[in-house]
Amino acid sequence: MNAVIDKSAEKVAYENNKLHKRLCRLVGQAIGDFNMIEEGDKVMVCLSGGKDSYALLDILLTLRERAPIHFDIVAVNLDQKQPNFPADVLPRYLTDLGVPFHIENQDTYSIVTRLIPEGKTTCSLCSRLRRGILYRVADELGCNKIALGHHRDDILETFFLNMFFGGKLKGMPAKLVSDDGKHMVIRPLAYVKEEDTERYAAVKGFPIIPCDLCGSQENLQRKQIKAMLRDWEKKTPGRVESVFSALSTVVPSHLMDRNLFGFTDLKTDGVANPLGDIAFDEEPCSTPATVPGIIPLQPK
Repeated sequence: MNAVIDKSAEKVAYENNKLHKRLCRLVGQAIGDFNMIEEGDKVMVCLSGGKDSYALLDILLTLRERAPIHFDIVAVNLDQKQPNFPADVLPRYLTDLGVPFHIENQDTYSIVTRLIPEGKTTCSLCSRLRRGILYRVADELGCNKIALGHHRDDILETFFLNMFFGGKLKGMPAKLVSDDGKHMVIRPLAYVKEEDTERYAAVKGFPIIPCDLCGSQENLQRKQIKAMLRDWEKKTPGRVESVFSALSTVVPSHLMDRNLFGFTDLKTDGVANPLGDIAFDEEPCSTPATVPGIIPLQPK
């Protein structure tokens, strides 16, 4: 009996170690691909108390120990004065961890609930208020990089939200400069699946703090998109991964943005494309009929 228990424990430990290695590899790959962190950086890790930001901080601390460069980390939490927010949880956790941290107290909750009618989505205003405060705090702490805990699924959901509800092919970049040109925002979890951060949070026993402001809104468009992606992955495994790959494999000449590609000045020059004729390529889908609402053209 003890032997069975020991083998089971060994298997669990093995799988947990694999998960940790995978997260470190994916975060390291994203940092390298987008040159997110450089020698001498001071990285402000935004810690909300959710599973993703805990995982981000934990993995960055691991990678910092292994990195060939030196960079500093400071954890920052914005206490938005939401009702029943356990203000002692993060300071205690970060103190025990030995990580430098700053708790910023700003009552954005009252502002959002006063300005947004009951039943309406609070995310947009809450996000704008939070962003401005975090930029200011980054300046005050001397941080030149701001790390957010958005993962692969967040990026995909944002892409479809913009496409379905905003009419734009726009996502959530792994690295960007703020509109004022002063702040660099990075998303080291860009390649990480949400299911991995969920499992990692359970393995590590992070003291999760739920968001009572936005987490209680059940009819958010983002939740609809999340359900759609999960349904896709269940019915057609690999489709979501393919869509995510498409975000980094863009062919501007085959879209319709006149600002992105010079269609108006496009002329024939008699020079063959070394890649061959891609203008009338067959659809990349091997079985077009499996896509709902798409009827494959029959050859004449």
